[in-house]
Amino acid sequence: MDEDRTAGVLLGLACGDALGRPIEFETPARILAQYGEVTEMLANGTWGKPAGTVTDDTDMALCLARSLVDCGGFDPDDVAERFVAWYDAGPFDVGNMTAKALSRIRDGESWETASQRVWEESPEGSNAGNGSVMRAPPLAVALADDHSQLVEASETSSRITHADPRCTAGCAVLNLTLAGLLVGRADPLSDALGWLDPTAALDDALRPVVTGDLDPSTLRSTGYVVDTLQTALWHGLHADSPERALVDVVNMGGDADTVGAVTGAVVGARFGASALPERWLAELDGRSELRALATRLATR
Repeated sequence: MDEDRTAGVLLGLACGDALGRPIEFETPARILAQYGEVTEMLANGTWGKPAGTVTDDTDMALCLARSLVDCGGFDPDDVAERFVAWYDAGPFDVGNMTAKALSRIRDGESWETASQRVWEESPEGSNAGNGSVMRAPPLAVALADDHSQLVEASETSSRITHADPRCTAGCAVLNLTLAGLLVGRADPLSDALGWLDPTAALDDALRPVVTGDLDPSTLRSTGYVVDTLQTALWHGLHADSPERALVDVVNMGGDADTVGAVTGAVVGARFGASALPERWLAELDGRSELRALATRLATR
């Protein structure tokens, strides 16, 4: 695999996360009034952090990447332990389903039981969040040449905190698409949908991204995994540059950091790390470790 593209997956994810972090939860109108079009890493904003600060999206992707490297492969028990340790350290941003599942794991439940119960107890509308797809891309780098193993690991990784079938299938679709980009497939999302035969909700939302039969004005930046994938894959696969894709999605506001992170992984795999704006990378937290982990994942 091309080293520039593998580095692009993790660095793109972190760039989208950090670019969207200051304007998370804002509306497009409020973003425009306060900042104009956001094209730079901003300080302060929603979480009051320095420019280039990443959130739980990148933090949890780093937990997964470090586990893959240290364990020599995917070990869900080790990943769950790392997630709990990260959660116990008191991150400033953590999703509701993630927090509920990790709290139960910390209190002694197995991750399988914890996430299943959280899902069963969550009403429709709050049971299929994007908290597992945002962290999934390290698996695509590590397992790009083994689709069966990549699907199994992606679905299992999701189930540590997000057991809804839309979430598990969403992680697999995203990672199959990233893997396809990394190995040079011409139509990676179409291949991913054909390989996985995902749930109808995902297929109905993502098939128009393949065909181009989609009105971009209908895209949404929310915490719902289907919205996140539809928006991120449309912009990630159709934009003419990583900068254009990420500027467009984060300025939608809403769940700007997570939609930015997923879009960033896609454009990173598509264009490579060298196509990411250097001015963004210069301010990005953890850029050296992200690049080093990508190299180790791709060569493990």
